[in-house]
Amino acid sequence: MAPRFAIVVGEFYTELAERLVTSARRVFEDAGADGVDVFAVPGAFELPLAAQMAAQTGRYAGIACLGAVIRGETSHYDHVCNEAARGIQDVALRTGVPCGFGLLTVENSDQAMARSGGGKRDQGAHAADAVLALLRVRAELDVAAPPAG
Repeated sequence: MAPRFAIVVGEFYTELAERLVTSARRVFEDAGADGVDVFAVPGAFELPLAAQMAAQTGRYAGIACLGAVIRGETSHYDHVCNEAARGIQDVALRTGVPCGFGLLTVENSDQAMARSGGGKRDQGAHAADAVLALLRVRAELDVAAPPAG
């Protein structure tokens, strides 16, 4: 049976979120996914919990975590980026479900647009590619997938 994938996406920057989801979905579908479910959350800080909930269902071979944080005038950027990254990594390590990190952490909107769709810096596609790469490593090492639920 073909694998099913989840995408969790922070929608704070709607246009960027849509672009990231489109490219991640394309990678999963091109790899023969049985389906791709998308779960939207308000922003990057909520990505780890959404990824954990998806992983705990046992329905998904992997999860692409997508969104954007653009630097502002305060330290809020640093806190959100660091905690989102740490949380997403924690989910993957605790559950054994590969979680691709497709969170743009950029200085401005131009950088975000350049990394959110098409071209070699497409973070949505890279996050999905990372999930697929980890699944290949699991298969090569003959490590069992985490139990469902």
